Amino acid sequence: MLASVATFTLDGISSREVTVEVDARRGLPTFTLVGLADRAVRESRERVRAALLNSGLDFPQQRLAANLAPAHVHKHGASFDLAIAVGLLAATGQVPHERLASHAVCGELSLSGRLRPVRGALAFAVGARHAGYEHLIVPEENAEEAALVSEVEVLPVPDLARIVDLLRGEWAPLAPVAGRRVFQPPPPSELELGEVRGHADAKRALEIAAAGGHNLLMIGPPGAGKTMLARRLPAILPPLSFEEALEVTQIHSVAGLAPGGLVDRRPFRSPHHTVSAQGLVGGASPPRPGELTLAHRGVLFLDELAEFSRAALDAMRQPLEEGVVEIVRGQRSVSFPARGMLVAACNDCPCGRPAVCSCSDLELSRYLRRLSGPLLDRIDLVCQIEAVPTVELVTGPDRSRGTSSAEVRDQVARARRRQVDRLASTGAHCNADMDGSLTRRLVELSSDAAASLLGLSQGAALSGRGHDRVLRVARTIADLAVREEVEARDVEEALGYRLSPFGRVAA
Repeated sequence: MLASVATFTLDGISSREVTVEVDARRGLPTFTLVGLADRAVRESRERVRAALLNSGLDFPQQRLAANLAPAHVHKHGASFDLAIAVGLLAATGQVPHERLASHAVCGELSLSGRLRPVRGALAFAVGARHAGYEHLIVPEENAEEAALVSEVEVLPVPDLARIVDLLRGEWAPLAPVAGRRVFQPPPPSELELGEVRGHADAKRALEIAAAGGHNLLMIGPPGAGKTMLARRLPAILPPLSFEEALEVTQIHSVAGLAPGGLVDRRPFRSPHHTVSAQGLVGGASPPRPGELTLAHRGVLFLDELAEFSRAALDAMRQPLEEGVVEIVRGQRSVSFPARGMLVAACNDCPCGRPAVCSCSDLELSRYLRRLSGPLLDRIDLVCQIEAVPTVELVTGPDRSRGTSSAEVRDQVARARRRQVDRLASTGAHCNADMDGSLTRRLVELSSDAAASLLGLSQGAALSGRGHDRVLRVARTIADLAVREEVEARDVEEALGYRLSPFGRVAA
């Protein structure tokens, strides 16, 4: 008898439908698996055999063949175990195959027959909805995540024996509760922006970067507070919308990092400077998301930027511009989203001791060459961080406390709401997402602002990309000030953040 079961395989952060066809007929007992499967999928034959027998079910002594269609698509991972087992049960008459037409299944089997969770459950649920399936059978640990998708009934099951009861109509699982959480501001923690003493210019740069989703580079001596400031950035970012949270959850689910429900906090990723280019932008086989994608809708913090390999930094140039990572492996191409904020920090010189610096011009030149011009061109704000005077550090907390994270977050959220209204139907979420044509169409300059930009940009020798980035930052500054038109002071402040403390323009 021939039976077919629907399941899915990961394709980037989305999924692609796979039909598992199982044929059982008389002949020498064999179990053949075809359909461009990797080693993990081929090993499922032994897991399926042991799971059936240990669940009290019959493993037929027949000629068995399982085909994973379409045959030209690479299949990888252990999530096909359950579909192969259910197809085998249907092909041998142990479960009615008529009910399988409205069901899709995914899950890994243990030798005892219990179901293990799989990566990408949310992507599988989205795929089931698009393919028109009414039910999706998943392991219990994946149920809350998969139930985030509406229009598909998620059926959590603990083991293979319960699936047989379910398909025979003898048992019905409890409906899972979707992990939809009420979006609240980040919980209070020790990382409070108001506790930072001094650094007024840096805190202003953080506010602008958070309000518009802009990339930021902080340059200064060791111990001046660059890392401290960067780690307080998540506290002033606005909460994720539900659509953004689904995006982030799907990415983390594919990477195996999802907590089981909805990810409702903006991600903050801080890889070590020894990370490879593949680890930073994604890769491997099958392709998996890198740190740049894991920071989607959040923050990617690169501390000691000049210590990262040149290959890793240059690999980020195109994704930072386009917001997408394109990975090509042989004849396969996979896209990963990468719309996050890049926040970086580095020292002014190799020795990191500006007061007694003994670096030669050659050493300084080599150090600065690690930061390529094209990479700096994709950074919107460059901020010099100076060490806070000792007198400010020993001042009492009541006198030194600044604007709290909650207050700054409210201003940032208000600016973001203005951008969402302005960018509706354009596909952009914030000012940093705008391309060149959208920037020139939506950024309205006053006559004084246009004249100021013309005069100042000529002396700064801005590139075309640098010109557009100045306009976006100026638009964000105007949004923070609740102004419809960008004024000359907005342009002047935005252009001031393009002037690199290295002694040249980051244009």
